[in-house]
Amino acid sequence: MTDEGTSARASGAASDVTEDTLLGGRIRLRQPAEGYRTAIDPVVLAAAAPAGEVDSVLDLGCGVGAAALCLLAREPGLRVTGLELQADLVRLAGENAELNRATGRFLPILGDVAKPPPRLAPGAFHHVMCNPPHLPAEAARPAANPARDTAMRETTASLADWVTIALAMARAKGSVTFIHRADRIDALLAALHGRAGEIVVFPLWPGGGKAAKRVIVRARKSVAAPSRLAPGLTLHTPDGGYTPDADAVLRDGAPLTL
Repeated sequence: MTDEGTSARASGAASDVTEDTLLGGRIRLRQPAEGYRTAIDPVVLAAAAPAGEVDSVLDLGCGVGAAALCLLAREPGLRVTGLELQADLVRLAGENAELNRATGRFLPILGDVAKPPPRLAPGAFHHVMCNPPHLPAEAARPAANPARDTAMRETTASLADWVTIALAMARAKGSVTFIHRADRIDALLAALHGRAGEIVVFPLWPGGGKAAKRVIVRARKSVAAPSRLAPGLTLHTPDGGYTPDADAVLRDGAPLTL
């Protein structure tokens, strides 16, 4: 979800692109007017990534760069590389890097998670963050919009493949952070089992007494510490607004403590 009241057709741009904002207007984001559009997932993902001031980060499936730019807003000294399958989104991500004065700090590149380009060296990143397609290929009806279908449904790579590549790209004791549907947590944890430790499951509760629809799962490569279930984050108050803790993340860019 982009910030309310800020979506507009980008000046001088094709009619199929809008310009929106994130983090209370701190991030300007050009994105397709139709198909997959940024919601809160990449903002929360960036908040959960435990990246420090001079770390290197890989954003697998970076889209138009929402998570990368939110992370850079919090830690300007980072270097974020983004990998994205769709060429038009890579182009927009590059425009968004320039629009947010992040050129040189955010490098989006074209490539497939199923077969990463050679320029991505295994073990090169302190942290990897991922917002993979949420629907398995065999259980989902293709979306009418091809770009949205590619973003939402597993096509060239399964969830297990995303985990494998994320772990391969992280350096020893580095972190991998995923945001995914709560009803697929079994598959995500199974893919991590025996390959990473210090696993933290962090639910995102829509409101008090409501089941979580999204979870953040973070793990560390080559670490044998036990797993744990975190209290998570409640997003909405009974009247439908954001809780103070959620507002701090979504509007102010505060990090999450997992």
